[in-house]
Amino acid sequence: MLADSFKDVLKMGQKYVDLVDQLAQTEDPQEMLSATSQLVKLDLQNAFVDFPQHYQAADYYLIFMGRLLEKHGIDAVQVSENVRHEFIARIEPIADSDSFKFMVNGDEAAFTEQGEQEPLFYLDLKNRLMQFDNRALVNYFIVRALTSHSDLDLRNAVKPLIAFANELQTDLDFTINLGILNTENGRSFNLVQPDLDLTVIDQLFVATAENDYMLMNLPKNNGAQLVLDQGIKLDIAFDPDDYSQQWFFAVNDPTAQVSFFDTLLHYHLIRKWYLDNRSALAVRSDKMVLAPDEEESDEYVEPTEVFTPQVGTLEEDGDQHDE
Repeated sequence: MLADSFKDVLKMGQKYVDLVDQLAQTEDPQEMLSATSQLVKLDLQNAFVDFPQHYQAADYYLIFMGRLLEKHGIDAVQVSENVRHEFIARIEPIADSDSFKFMVNGDEAAFTEQGEQEPLFYLDLKNRLMQFDNRALVNYFIVRALTSHSDLDLRNAVKPLIAFANELQTDLDFTINLGILNTENGRSFNLVQPDLDLTVIDQLFVATAENDYMLMNLPKNNGAQLVLDQGIKLDIAFDPDDYSQQWFFAVNDPTAQVSFFDTLLHYHLIRKWYLDNRSALAVRSDKMVLAPDEEESDEYVEPTEVFTPQVGTLEEDGDQHDE
């Protein structure tokens, strides 16, 4: 049994070395994915022989991410090994403040900020799925990081994460969900709560009185539209033809380069209103699916009148909680 164990370990050791070499050296994304998928599942336990020191599943996910970004010439994510022989990532231009690792749970790994353990996105290599977590994006970037970094620095920190998602989709046919980072016009982001007290919109109307922005009623009285600068418009609305009347956010931008996340990051008015009413306005993170969502309609209807707030005083908010 001891002899057989040595033979097994030697075979396993050779397979391990070959996979690590493949992950470290190949320029083929498919081979990177194959090596990573096998390494995270490789069981190096043996009853008789202790395998030499080796990396853990979380490390291989991070090496895979770093290699794929490197292949596309993106060096903003710096992957390095710490004194405990764990791989960590730091992202320019916020590399001096926070670090990131993958936290593995079964077939899913979460790219997690190490301070407050915010899982910014989830990765499933087996099913080729990748999805951002809307709640964690707001918690980390909008609530915390914005207190010590500029909005432009944080926008630049998000770019390589979006690039990684796009590379997974282009090179490896992953299904990706950018969540509130999606800049596609017509994309809607459902609220966690299906309905919305209109006094929350009244608060936004009051806030616009001190700014140059205008809040407009949508043509079918199914919500409101905030008209920002450079032709950017933010809708808070529901589909009048949908029986559920599920409320959602939607951004319309002439260049299709502005996401809902960007409006929170760059516009103090929207950020304060959203955070003050987060229990009502929190955006849902839908569970990852095996196929992309059906294509949204590009049809767009201009609002026709200035938004009129409801008569009466604003109701007091209930207990605040993150959704």
